[in-house]
Amino acid sequence: MISRREFLRRSALCALALAGSNALAACRPATTQPSSPTATPPSPNVPTATPSQSSMSTTSPATAASSPSFTPTNPPVTVAATVSAGTGDAYLAVAHGKSLGPAELTRRAIAAIGGIERFVKKGADVIVKPNICNAYNGPEYASTTNPEVVAAIVELCLQAGAKRVRVMDFPFGGTAQNAYKTSGIAKAVEAVGGQMEVMSALKYRTVEIPNAQALNKTDIYGDILSADVVINVPIAKHHSMATLTLGLKNLMGTVKDRGALHARGLPQSIVDLATVVRPQLTVIDAIRILVANGPTGGNLNDVKEMNTVIASTDVVAADAYAATLFGLTGADVAYIKLANERGLGTMDLDALKIEEIGV
Repeated sequence: MISRREFLRRSALCALALAGSNALAACRPATTQPSSPTATPPSPNVPTATPSQSSMSTTSPATAASSPSFTPTNPPVTVAATVSAGTGDAYLAVAHGKSLGPAELTRRAIAAIGGIERFVKKGADVIVKPNICNAYNGPEYASTTNPEVVAAIVELCLQAGAKRVRVMDFPFGGTAQNAYKTSGIAKAVEAVGGQMEVMSALKYRTVEIPNAQALNKTDIYGDILSADVVINVPIAKHHSMATLTLGLKNLMGTVKDRGALHARGLPQSIVDLATVVRPQLTVIDAIRILVANGPTGGNLNDVKEMNTVIASTDVVAADAYAATLFGLTGADVAYIKLANERGLGTMDLDALKIEEIGV
């Protein structure tokens, strides 16, 4: 027989437990149970599902700004996951020739890999990330992405039904407003209905990078992580420390502290960053390439006219092809080689279905 006090205590426990899912356990007398074996956590390299980029975080930028850490749930991309082109679509497309101009070359290259509709659905929130690294030189100096290439992409996205298309970068030379204007990109983008966004310091998220080799943690622009579609639009150019600036290196413009990437080893840090910032499409502007004194240039003698646009879902393959325009291979550029080794794409161009579009 139990006392009235004990009866009331047990009754209260039962009432509380019945509101949850462990009613029986709360009501019966406590017994010592053997501890269950500890479950082995799944390996981060063997995901049970691969969420889309828009599901990387459900935290709004304003909320994320006050959060101390953001850990992406997506695993590193493999070549198989990167490319899912339909039958007949090229893995990588290269449009070149002077007669049609940058905008039409861009449209043809994207069409050859399945068209913009493959990436942009009606109502999508799209971010286009060109290279607008400085406010010093106009587009003729080939240190910033060709404005006609950027505008053509924005226009295609809007025609596909995108809710909005924002264009942004984080210049290291001059203000964003001046860089946007000097590059000619602001005028071109606004003319076709796109929006230029100055990247706000309040929108960066601290991101833990799983399996990082050099860059374990960094602050990344939150909207880049949560947009439905991110399109990477670098210009192909020489870089004094990284050999070349191409698609992978262009992702540095999404990071608040670029100095940390240099300090920890630039090639490996670029690759670490690329495991969490993963555009669905890379379009490389090689209309005019900067062959020396990059990344800012400033001498027209360093500029070579190539009239070429490269498009692929595989940033490593796109970069490897762009390297050939400088007389190099992917293996000659450290971050391309490392990205290939990490399974972020392939630099083996001979194994790919490449469509060359000459006009």
